Amino acid sequence: MALVNPDFAEELKPFGVDTALSCFNCGTCTAICPLIFEHFPRNLIRYVQVGATEKILQQAQELWRCLHCGLCTQTCPRQANPGELILGLRRYVVARWRRA
Repeated sequence: MALVNPDFAEELKPFGVDTALSCFNCGTCTAICPLIFEHFPRNLIRYVQVGATEKILQQAQELWRCLHCGLCTQTCPRQANPGELILGLRRYVVARWRRA
């Protein structure tokens, strides 16, 4: 059973993730992303919102697929900044791996 951390979005702020809760999961970022991965990056944003820390760690390899082209951030209707969220999650995952 996966555990959730209700404070996860708050814990990510030092890593540069501060707009994830603005996302309302419309899928615009996924539609514009030049990578062809199902639900990327929308699924990662949702995991942050619901505090699914283990899901982020299990799918960490997806974070490095992002080209950081900025299209998702440019088209986000809520200025949730998905591109910066992915960079912040990269920082978070690296920090977790260093502690392990």
